[in-house]
Amino acid sequence: MISHSARLSEMDGIGNSMQKKAAELERMAEVLVTGEQLRLRLHESKVIKDRRHHLRTYPNCFVAKEIVDWLIEHKEASDRDTAITIMQKLLDQSIIHHVCDEHKEFKDMKLFYRFRKDDGTFPLDSEAKVFMRGQRIYEKLMNTENTLLQTREEEGVTYERTLVASEFIDWLLQEGEMPTREETERLGRRLLEHGIIQHVSNKHHFVDGGLLYQFRMNFRRRRRLMELLNERCRSIPENHDSPFCLRKQGSEGGNTSFLSVSPTKEIKVVSAVRRSSMSSSCGSSGYYSSSPTLSSSPPVLCNPKSVLKRQVSPEELQAPGGPYIKKTFTIVGDAVGWGFVVRGSKPCHIQAVDPGGPAAAVGMKVCQFVVAVNGMNVLSLDYRTVSNLILTGPRTVVMEVMEEGEY
Repeated sequence: MISHSARLSEMDGIGNSMQKKAAELERMAEVLVTGEQLRLRLHESKVIKDRRHHLRTYPNCFVAKEIVDWLIEHKEASDRDTAITIMQKLLDQSIIHHVCDEHKEFKDMKLFYRFRKDDGTFPLDSEAKVFMRGQRIYEKLMNTENTLLQTREEEGVTYERTLVASEFIDWLLQEGEMPTREETERLGRRLLEHGIIQHVSNKHHFVDGGLLYQFRMNFRRRRRLMELLNERCRSIPENHDSPFCLRKQGSEGGNTSFLSVSPTKEIKVVSAVRRSSMSSSCGSSGYYSSSPTLSSSPPVLCNPKSVLKRQVSPEELQAPGGPYIKKTFTIVGDAVGWGFVVRGSKPCHIQAVDPGGPAAAVGMKVCQFVVAVNGMNVLSLDYRTVSNLILTGPRTVVMEVMEEGEY
C-alpha cells in the first residue's frame, strides 16, 4: 500500500517535471516572440524591403551587413561579433534564413536574409502553433473590454489579474476558439503545459472549474535581443507591486534608459517595461505567483524610492488658487504599452517615464499627480488600482494629471 507521503512525493515529482517542461518550452517561445518583435521593428524601419540582385528581385529581405549596423546603432548589440551571434541564434531556430538557403551561418557580408514568416516557410510544428494561438488569445483578451482578469483569492492568498478556469472556457467558446467545452479544456491544458498560463500556486493542471489561473507569459513585453544570449536574463521576474515595472538592463543601457533610486539608495540604470502586466516567469517575486521560483536569477528591485519631494493630499491639489495646474494627455499605446510607471497612493504620481515611449511623446513627466483615468477620478485610489484600470482599459488612455506650475 502506498503511503500518503509517497503519493505527495510522486505528485511533487510530476509537478516539477511539468514545470521543467513548461520552462523549456517557454524559453523556445521567448525566441519566437523576440524574433517576431525584431521582424516588426525592421519592417517599420524599412530595413526589410524588396531588393534586386543580378536582375532578380528578392522580396521582404534584409542585408546582413546592414542589420549588424542597425543592431549596434539601436543598442541591441555592443559590437559586430555580438550582433552576429544574435542573428545566428535566430537562424539556428529557423526564424530567419538565407534567401537561397546557401548559407547555414550568418555572415557579416552583403548577403540577403529573410524572416521565414515573411515568405511562409516558418516551420509550424505543434509547439509553434500552440504559442501562436496563445499569443492570439492573449492579444484578444487584452484588446477587448471584459471582466475576466480580476483580483481574487484562493486558499487565503490574494492574486492579481486572475482567470477563473470555467469563465475563461466560457469566453473561449464565445470567441469561437473551440467548438466544445471538452476541447476548450484541452486547449487550456496545452496552454499551461507550454508555459503560457499557470495555476496561481502551481498546484494544479488546467481543469474546468473554479480554480484560478494567470498568464505566465507577457507577449507584449519588449524583449532585448541580448536576452537571446543569456538564459538568466529571460527568467528575471517582475515585481508584483505594479504592472509597470522597472527592469534592469546590461551595461549597454542606451538612450532609452532612465535613472531610478532603489530602496538601498543605490543608483541603477533601468528601462521601463511599458505594458508589463504579466510575468514572463513564474518566480515567487513574479507578478502572478507565490510559488517557489523556478529561476536562479535574483529578482529586480522594482520599487524605487519616490521621486516626490513631499506627498501632496487631494485637497491640496484641488484647492482654489493653488499652485497646481491640470493637464490632459491622450496616450495611444504602442506594441509594448504606454511607457510610464505609476507609484504612490491618494493620489498616485508618475514615478518614471520611458523617453522613447508614447507617454513621453505627449508630454508626460515625472512627479505629475494622476487625477483621472478615462474620465474616472482616481485621487482616492492607490497605484495598484490605477494600474489595473489602465491595463484593463482600451489601448488609448486619457490621463488627467496635475503638476506644480512655474512662477
